[in-house]
Amino acid sequence: MMLPGGPVVGGGGWGGGLCLLKWLGLRMLSRRGTLVFVLLWFGSWLFLNGLVLVHRSILSDYCSDEKSKKILQRLCLEFGEGSVTGDMCEDLCVLGRVEYKRCLYYENGKKVIEAHWRGKPIILKSKKENFSSYEPLGILDYEQDTGEELSALDVVFYATLEVRNSLGLNEEEEYEEREGGNISTLAKLWGKKLKMRNTSYSRAELDSLWSLLQQEEYTFLRILQDLSSHVAKVLGSCGHFYAVEFLSAGHTWDQNIFSLEEVAVPGLQLPGRGRWSAREMVHRIALSFLDMVWHFDNDFTHQLHLCDIKPENFAIRKDLTVVAIDVDMAFFEPKMRDILEQNCSSDEDCSFFDCSSRCDAVRRRCSPRRQNSNLQVICEKIFQPWFSPTILGAKAGLPLQVELQRAVQECSETDRGDNEPEEDGEQSILQRLRRILNRLLQEEGPQEEGGGTLEGQRHVHTALNF
Repeated sequence: MMLPGGPVVGGGGWGGGLCLLKWLGLRMLSRRGTLVFVLLWFGSWLFLNGLVLVHRSILSDYCSDEKSKKILQRLCLEFGEGSVTGDMCEDLCVLGRVEYKRCLYYENGKKVIEAHWRGKPIILKSKKENFSSYEPLGILDYEQDTGEELSALDVVFYATLEVRNSLGLNEEEEYEEREGGNISTLAKLWGKKLKMRNTSYSRAELDSLWSLLQQEEYTFLRILQDLSSHVAKVLGSCGHFYAVEFLSAGHTWDQNIFSLEEVAVPGLQLPGRGRWSAREMVHRIALSFLDMVWHFDNDFTHQLHLCDIKPENFAIRKDLTVVAIDVDMAFFEPKMRDILEQNCSSDEDCSFFDCSSRCDAVRRRCSPRRQNSNLQVICEKIFQPWFSPTILGAKAGLPLQVELQRAVQECSETDRGDNEPEEDGEQSILQRLRRILNRLLQEEGPQEEGGGTLEGQRHVHTALNF
């Protein structure tokens, strides 16, 4: 008698053993085949999804040249109808002085386009694709019903309210006497920007201005560009699109973060020497990062917090000045406190991207005071990779390099306490880093003139006392 898969009872056991081995082999082959099939199916699924992702991000309408050009054509049509205006509309729509290059980014309506304006590279931006997507200035409907016109002073007043609301600066107002009444000191800035005049503004001018003021990044850059060299400059606008300077942005995959060959210009050569080395440029860029941190902490009425610090959000000019080019996640102190003060059960609930505070276990509320700082995050995300032994190689063991690595490590681990009035320890670390970097530059070659300390450069801009 033969048992299933077993030996013959009473003799011929070897034949039954062979049957068992064949049966087991078939089972193993069957399982292997199933596993191979599953792996092939999963691999095909990943491949197809990868193709879809590439298609969406590169080849499709999500960031296509065809759609980008249609958006600009629609803008020019609105300009021709008299609905929008701006100081670059004529060049874009009539004179052909704006040359489209390519679409850089498109997501949820936000459009970023590379172009040339009068031969110089620029970046065109808008938070929303269509001009009609922006909220109109409600007072214009009232003006139309009553027949009254908005004066230049009225325009400055409403623009001031919108800017203050956008930036979250509603805690304090300072007034000064001006001809025609009392207005916020922010009007000093907008008075110049809006070119105060005796004649009234057209509907197209007001609608275009209002669409721009609803874009927080535009508002930040437009205000800060006259107050700091560390933000990208707004060059012009047409309707809801505005142009900013084209700069060499950072990349995580580049060990120097920035493409240093792109700033290889004669102005970066010292007398009697060749070009600066890559390490010299890195040290100078690091000093510019420290300068930016100091000015953002001290130059304005309220401290400016950067909550998304990564190489892609910074760029360098040809003189190696570090520039913040993406300020969607930058907040002045009052707005930062509102963002952080939320319900919590642990410290993990009190982090907003790169800005964090601590959870009060009794109140179960996050502290409104930021626990880390711009300097700490820059040390952690920018300086640590830059000055790591892996990148430095044989130079990592040199005394000054070791001292720099220790200072960067200490900087990245320094939290400030809730009860500390000002971060004296943080300022001490900043100055320590600055001294080490300057000493490294002295070792590498002669210093340029004018390399003074930050304390001697402090100047508070009253234009932001609002």
